[in-house]
Order: sequence, then C-alpha cells, then structure tokens
Amino acid sequence: MKALQLAISAAIYLLFWCVFTYLLVFLGGPFASYYLPLPEIAKTVGSGPVIGNIPWLSAVIANALLIVAFAIQHSVMARPGFKKIILRFIPTALERSVFVLATCIVLVWFYLAWQPINIVVWQATGAISMTLQLSFLLGANLVLWSTFMISHGQLFGIGQAWYAYKGKELSNDSFITPSLYKFSRHPMYLGVLIVFWSTPEMTVGHLVAASLFSIYVFIGIGYEERDLLARFGSAYADYMERVPQLLPIGFKRLRTPEQQEAKART
Repeated sequence: MKALQLAISAAIYLLFWCVFTYLLVFLGGPFASYYLPLPEIAKTVGSGPVIGNIPWLSAVIANALLIVAFAIQHSVMARPGFKKIILRFIPTALERSVFVLATCIVLVWFYLAWQPINIVVWQATGAISMTLQLSFLLGANLVLWSTFMISHGQLFGIGQAWYAYKGKELSNDSFITPSLYKFSRHPMYLGVLIVFWSTPEMTVGHLVAASLFSIYVFIGIGYEERDLLARFGSAYADYMERVPQLLPIGFKRLRTPEQQEAKART
C-alpha cells in the first residue's frame, strides 16, 4: 500500500513539472517564438485552439471565471478545515498530492479554455524588450528556487509519500526562514508576479490574466499569513514585523490585531 501511495505521488509530481513548465510556454510563448517557432497547436495566452471554454459569455468574462475557478480550488483546498474533511477519505501521505493534482487539472483547463484577446496594450522593443524577457526568466527561476528554500518535496507531496514509504514521521512544526525568506516573506509569490507582468507584448488577454492572478496572490497571502499566525504564533508575528511581504525593502510594520492576538497567546 505504501509503495502504491509513493507511485501515485511520484506520478502526480511528474505531472506537476509538465504543467508548471507549460505555464512558462503559455505566458512566454509570444516572445519565445522569436527564438523557437511553436507548433500551431500549441496554446499560449495569445494563440492556439480554444477547447472547453465557458459558452455564451464574452472572452473577458469567461477567462476571468477560469482564474476564479483556480483561485477557489487553490484557496479552499489549502485551508485546514478542508484538509480535515478530505483526510477522512484519503491517506495522510497523499493529501498534498491530491491538492497538487487538483491544481494541475484546473491549470490544464485554464490553458485549453483560455480565449486569446490580442488587442495590444504595449509592445516593447530593443533593450526594454530584452530586459522584460530576462525578468520573465528571473521570475520563473525565483518561483522554483523558492520551493527548494523551504521543502520542495513536501510542498508538492512527494516528501510526505516518501516518508510514509520509509515508515518515518514527517515533522513540519518548525518555523524557518532560509535564504531569501530573510528578506521577503513570500519570494515565491514575488516570482509569480514577475512572470505574469514581464512581457514585451502585453495584450488585453494577457493583462486580464496578470491583473486577476495578481489580485489572487494578495488575497492568498492574506489567508496564508492568517494560517501561519495561528500555527506559529509570536514567531511569525515577529517575522512579519522584521521582513517585508514581497519586495526586500526594509521597513517597520505595526502589529495587526491578528499579530497582537498571536503575541498575547504566546
């Protein structure tokens, strides 16, 4: 049974890599084609066939609902209350893998059903274009690097299944701030924002995706930090005071009511 759980988790992990890599193709395809022509069937934010879209709606609204679907899935399944419910039906070792699988399914639907809206908002050339392309690659690497700064295996479920297979308990109660987490509380989200906005060819469709995903990032940060305050108490409250939320620009924060409550509990 444990070997089967590990195999399932490994398969989902490999699927994640495919889906995550394709996100870079989806967003960067319009300028990646400068260097490597993409097949006509390849779907990007600005081209490709539309499959499984929401009918009878304008492209803007239908695309927005795809992002809302991702936000709902990602936020609801990440909450402790939902995890308690789903653990009644699946082994603990597969809980995170199921979350990753659901995320991959929603993202694949997002890719297929996305309707390009190719009205140009800005078109950068020369040095500015090259800077934006390099920024895109920097953001993608920042997202990936951030996962390894904490626990890449646990974040994507393979770590839990491996520990279960080895018959070991996975301890995740310690609060650590490695590498860039000493300068930014959410370097992964910072990388996501950089990836979505760093394009030399911004169309209305891309702008809708970048804007709505940016809104979701800040909403997600709020929920995530609420959970971290409840879990780590004053340790995370002090961390919020010392380290900026995204950009590594130092400043002194005032305690929020949630931080004051966490401090008082400790």
